[in-house]
Amino acid sequence: MSEKTIPILPCRTIQPVLDFYTTLGFEVTFQQKSPNVYAAVALGGIQLHFFGMKDYEPTESFSTCIVQTDDIDGLHETFRTRLKAAHGRVPVRGLPRIGSLKDTSHGVRQFLMTDPGGNCIRVGQQMSDDQHHRPVPRETFDRAVHQASLLADSREDLTGAAKIIDRALRPRDERPTPVQLLRLLVLRADVATRLGDEEAAASALAAAKAVHLTAEEQESVHDDLARLTQLLS
Repeated sequence: MSEKTIPILPCRTIQPVLDFYTTLGFEVTFQQKSPNVYAAVALGGIQLHFFGMKDYEPTESFSTCIVQTDDIDGLHETFRTRLKAAHGRVPVRGLPRIGSLKDTSHGVRQFLMTDPGGNCIRVGQQMSDDQHHRPVPRETFDRAVHQASLLADSREDLTGAAKIIDRALRPRDERPTPVQLLRLLVLRADVATRLGDEEAAASALAAAKAVHLTAEEQESVHDDLARLTQLLS
């Protein structure tokens, strides 16, 4: 037996969705206007189908699917490069948008991408055989990073994520390590950028740039430093 699952995702109008995916390097493999609006795109082993809904509201969409890859870093870089070449920037808020690369608590390295139809494509690579979520960190600042990341990426609650980080960064007797501080500040800058809060983003980026890390510490926050570079560019 050989089975294949192909998601069929909604959109209000087909063409902006097709334009988005062809920008990423997908090929339109099928398109019809009647009797129903329908189209399909493909890239390697990825196949996505779409259907039109006249009264559909993309900003209120809950549609999502998972794409599994064995080259998550390469695919993320390709998509970012193509989007920047087409639009002069990498869209991180509104529709469409693409998120940053992150290691999840269940052994998957992933990024989230939302198309003009509001469909969230979760692109991931399994990095561990253990797919169970790791326990929530007990340490104050690690827990803040964990919770804020979940709110920002899984729930799109950017305001809630900002509140968690700001609370963690308030002066107190307990202070974060340089690694924890860097992660909190980069995440705060990312959230502020996605909220369109340029002042908060600039402040967090300036503070993140000032954090001194050893070579070993830099290696442990490779993704955060990469995101910092992206936000500064």
